[in-house]
Amino acid sequence: MSATGSARLVIVAYRPRAGQAEALAAAVHRHGPVLRAEGLVTERPFTVMQAGDGTLVEVFEWTSAAAIEAAHANPRVQALWAEFFAACEYVPIASVAESGQLFSEFTPRDDLVLA
Repeated sequence: MSATGSARLVIVAYRPRAGQAEALAAAVHRHGPVLRAEGLVTERPFTVMQAGDGTLVEVFEWTSAAAIEAAHANPRVQALWAEFFAACEYVPIASVAESGQLFSEFTPRDDLVLA
């Protein structure tokens, strides 16, 4: 499914700030479509799941390391990421309690993934 051997599969955890769970969900809901419209991610479907403490975990695939760099200069992506920064803290996946289990179980959040 990946575009090339240079694709980068990532896992990112977003811990909502107090009172910002809905704003975070709205940003996550638009994340895939914005990155895809800008040609920065592959066709691999995004996966979003929720930890017991409300942290959202997203898995997706950049087309390349260069695409990751390009996102940092893309105005549409930067505007969306500003919403993320206002709504959450980015946390290491290891800080999510479920990640310490041999089989990490999360609640699917398919409602936040747009095709």
